[in-house]
Amino acid sequence: MNELQNKNCKIYGDRFLKKYYRGKILPAKEKNWSTEYLAPAVSVKIVNNLKESIDHINKYGTMHTDCIITNNKKTAKNFLRNIKSSIAMHNTSTQFADGGEFGFGGEVGISTNILPPRGPVGLNQLVSYKYEITSKGKTRK
Repeated sequence: MNELQNKNCKIYGDRFLKKYYRGKILPAKEKNWSTEYLAPAVSVKIVNNLKESIDHINKYGTMHTDCIITNNKKTAKNFLRNIKSSIAMHNTSTQFADGGEFGFGGEVGISTNILPPRGPVGLNQLVSYKYEITSKGKTRK
């Protein structure tokens, strides 16, 4: 986190974070957990276990892309299966959450959280997918 702070990233954290990090932490409020900053800012919450982390992400996340960093394959599998995100990643950079990276072509500005089909509707228009990606620390260049 020192590197984030050195790059002028705002760090919002819960009261437990102060035990582990001595740098500048802005107090996180309820709204911080669901804020998508689109700026150099991050919200950090300390949790006691995997279930707490999954519950927190499923409550406050965008349900787009979430990642776990762990060497424990059982923990990773549990995370990938129980997170509600469209893209669940294990030891992989979330920068890969891109239609082009998936071989789908260019991105379009749509939400996959709500599917508003019009016209004749069949199974293909009503089904969305969940992608589970695992690597050994792959990053996007």
